[in-house]
Amino acid sequence: MIMTNTQTWYIINYKSEICEIEPSQQVKENNPDIIKKRGTFNSQPEAIARRVGLIRARKYQPQ
Repeated sequence: MIMTNTQTWYIINYKSEICEIEPSQQVKENNPDIIKKRGTFNSQPEAIARRVGLIRARKYQPQ
């Protein structure tokens, strides 16, 4: 039997101006520190690539 990985990823922008990539299991829907949540992405590398694009577009500051 083949098992599929159903984990998805989000880019989370926090009030502290930190932009993190987190798995969907760690993202709390009612977290007051979250300004914006982008996603879902099917893999962590996909989320990283999108975050790099957002940094280049000056939507986020690099860490």
